[in-house]
Amino acid sequence: MTTASKITLARIVLIPVFFVFMLLRWSWASLIIFIVASATDFVDGYVARHYHQVSDFGKFLDPLADKLLVFAAMLIFVQWGRMPAWVVMVALTREFAVSGLRMVAAANGSVIAAGWSGKVKTACTMVGLCLMILIAHTLLDWIVTTVIVVTTLYSGFEYFVKNWDVLWNKG
Repeated sequence: MTTASKITLARIVLIPVFFVFMLLRWSWASLIIFIVASATDFVDGYVARHYHQVSDFGKFLDPLADKLLVFAAMLIFVQWGRMPAWVVMVALTREFAVSGLRMVAAANGSVIAAGWSGKVKTACTMVGLCLMILIAHTLLDWIVTTVIVVTTLYSGFEYFVKNWDVLWNKG
């Protein structure tokens, strides 16, 4: 197992710890764990590319770890009434749709790289969730939720517009 994959696994191990700390409402501890776990996403990617440790296992595990971390936080906010459940459904739908598009592309011998809008969506989501972990305020919750929905929908739309031909490739 590569160092990059071990870093990704560490992120996955931090998720239940984060979840428990959130349920205990230990805001600062939850925030620190969330930030550390989020930072490992950048670290494992850097290590994988810089040290030529890109692997199929890592390509599978890294996005899964990201989604588990984000959805863990979002689900807690749904449980607490700070985020509507439909927001999680929008985010899940986008993730499944983009993953499906990537699978179709891979089956046709193409790779769909992450676009800037997806990176912006991820950054906005992570920063917004950090703010929500630290500050419980209705206006902030509404702003973060709106930013997550807008960036999620835009990035999903962009993936399909830029790669529409993948779905119609009969090759």
